[in-house]
Amino acid sequence: MKNELGLRDIDVSPEKLFILKTGTNNILKQSRKLKELLKFLGPAFVVSVAYIDPGNFATNISGGSKFNYVLIWVILWSNLMAMFLQTMSAKLGIATGHNLPEMCAKVFPKSVNWIFWIIAEIGAMATDLAEFLGGTLGLYLLFHIPMIYAGLLTAIITFIICYMEKYGQKTIEIIISILVAVISIAYTIELFLAKPDWMEVGIHTLIPMLPSSEAVLIAVGMLGATVMPHVIYLHSQLVQSRNTDSSDEGKSRHLRMEKIDVALAMNIAFIVNAAMVVVSAGVFYRNGMVVETMEQAHTSLKPLLGSLSSGAFGIALLASGLSSSVVGTMAGQTIMEGFVNLSIPINIRRLITMLPALIIIALGINPMNVLILSQVALSFILPFPIIQMLTISKRKDLMGVLVNKGFVRFFGVLIATSIIILNVVLLYLTFTGKS
Repeated sequence: MKNELGLRDIDVSPEKLFILKTGTNNILKQSRKLKELLKFLGPAFVVSVAYIDPGNFATNISGGSKFNYVLIWVILWSNLMAMFLQTMSAKLGIATGHNLPEMCAKVFPKSVNWIFWIIAEIGAMATDLAEFLGGTLGLYLLFHIPMIYAGLLTAIITFIICYMEKYGQKTIEIIISILVAVISIAYTIELFLAKPDWMEVGIHTLIPMLPSSEAVLIAVGMLGATVMPHVIYLHSQLVQSRNTDSSDEGKSRHLRMEKIDVALAMNIAFIVNAAMVVVSAGVFYRNGMVVETMEQAHTSLKPLLGSLSSGAFGIALLASGLSSSVVGTMAGQTIMEGFVNLSIPINIRRLITMLPALIIIALGINPMNVLILSQVALSFILPFPIIQMLTISKRKDLMGVLVNKGFVRFFGVLIATSIIILNVVLLYLTFTGKS
């Protein structure tokens, strides 16, 4: 049957019409949920940069070249700790409307906060050292710029990226997410070229092993490079820009969205970290090479896997160094202003924190050794923000409906205790000359 325009009428039964409406409503509902999620994505991706910074390159390459795939389990467990701690940091920021250093200033005596601030600043300095060196090495390896000039150029690029923060936190989140994507793509290429033994990878991901005292040193370095104290402080600040609904329901919804943010970002970081160990084991260990410097890693990849591999390595290192330098700056400001209400202009702070790296470059000290030691130092500092979070997050008068439950406190104590035990073992091995 045709209508006035000569077109056949479409016979739509009530059942078909109901299905069509239901399907359309579901699509619209899912679209709204996706738009809501996208508004909350970002803070964890900024934080994730610290988990794939140049310190990770140093410890993961060293671990893979010396111990094959044996230490991949350290990456897995470090990442699980990172997800737990970053979620707890975000929850504290959402629940209280303040970052962790600010809450420490409210809860602990002023004299204690000065101690916390000094320890946190040492951590920030160690972090900046690793990140700044990474960017410098990336420029040096890619473009053969002398190290001292590469260092100055890294400083300039870092200043430019930091300046973009004036256009809002979202701008920085987009820039850093792009750099994370560059690192991820580069190591996807490396994995494809390395052709690792995936059976061995699977076994050592699941079965913990520490074959020697030197492996303990590298493992603690991996932990320090993966679970970073400065971004525990920073994450509680980054969520503040999304704190628009102060009701209990609004805070709970915000936390649910942030948990998805953390899961996505941290698992990307885990894959990249694991890829670093796998590539190092599959290329260097397999060829009987122990890699002691970043330059050696870069130059060795070319004859073994080709120029594409060495180029991808250099690009990943440069993207890692630049992005993590920006994150280090943001964390430093949070630490300074929170604990002791000390506000120092970003440019002056960058100059101060760059000096140790520039001195090391000028003296010709092996940057890879410095990177590993800086990550070990961070592992010693890590228990402090964890203990601070646990102390504050168990108080219902501060956290409200988001107060930590008993099992959360248990896992927090377990993580802090594990880190402290590892550090005590490391000290023993170091001072007895067994490491």
